[in-house]
Amino acid sequence: MLKILTNLLVAGLIAFWLGAIAIFSIQNISAVSLTFLLWQSIKLPIGVLLAFCVGGGFILGALFPILWQPLKPKGKRRLSRETQSSNDFDFDFDQ
Repeated sequence: MLKILTNLLVAGLIAFWLGAIAIFSIQNISAVSLTFLLWQSIKLPIGVLLAFCVGGGFILGALFPILWQPLKPKGKRRLSRETQSSNDFDFDFDQ
């Protein structure tokens, strides 16, 4: 039940943001170019540029947890025979 609710919530958030991007892009149809350091893109409508950025963010957001997972341990190590035996310890205090 909780997994269904989580999926529904995530789908609702994505639908909301896609709708907001669509409304924003219809209202702002002017062409802009993206400038980063010395690189400059071609002139695109703001909505198209925003949609590419959101799509790239979704892809990177899905890939980052996969790429940065900690390495799985190879398994539990067993103790050696010397430390497993109880003869090493003498708890008899009646000396």
